[in-house]
Amino acid sequence: MQVGQHNPNRHFARTKVVGMGASAPDGSHFRLPVRSPRILVDGLDLSGKTTLVDALLALLTERGVPALRHRGMLAEHHPLERLLKRLPLSQQYESSAITAAYLAGGFALDALLVRVDPPRCGGAVLIQEGYVDRTMAVGLAGGPYLSAALALWASRHFTAFDVAVYVHASPAVRRARMERRERVDIGDRHSVEDESFAHRFNSALLHHLGRRHRALLIFDTEQHSPEQMARRILATAGLLHQERDAELAGPHPQTS
Repeated sequence: MQVGQHNPNRHFARTKVVGMGASAPDGSHFRLPVRSPRILVDGLDLSGKTTLVDALLALLTERGVPALRHRGMLAEHHPLERLLKRLPLSQQYESSAITAAYLAGGFALDALLVRVDPPRCGGAVLIQEGYVDRTMAVGLAGGPYLSAALALWASRHFTAFDVAVYVHASPAVRRARMERRERVDIGDRHSVEDESFAHRFNSALLHHLGRRHRALLIFDTEQHSPEQMARRILATAGLLHQERDAELAGPHPQTS
């Protein structure tokens, strides 16, 4: 994987561009539609978001399909993103102010800006790791804070993705992952040690926040391998066509 040019406002990592489509020995075929899809991967800390994004990028790279990993706001030029990064996001669960700042000054503004100043992907598939969905869920689970409740009511106005993927895992699995992680922040630890918070987070995310997206997939990362999930996601996004779809593990997509 090659890292693109540095821009302090963006968080991109571009896969090597080999071609726009290719066939694989297993019979699968990748193709890019007219507008490359935007895929969101979101969930609680230690649920397997980064591992799944890695699997998606690896599968696309293997097939020669250009793809971008992205974090943060979608708009290419967001005037408040640098200021928001100064806030301790790992402590959002205990701060109504941080929640409100990110929801209003961050993602609500982003939804307006991205229409006229979208991310410059160069035709590549954009894979977003975490977005407003997680911020709303943290605000609802940690408070619930008024700004999160209002954002839930108006959630259809936030930017939608072609495919949204929500991941979750049991407390025991996430605790084991935390123990293997070299660096653990306060947010990671809180999400594991406060099981009631984790339950409220997953309840909000998995049952209430996916309606605005064009398609929604939900995975228990303890039950499915990253490769199985990646194949199901890319098939749902229209990027993978394979005769043996029945062999692809994971739930059927829920259209919003």
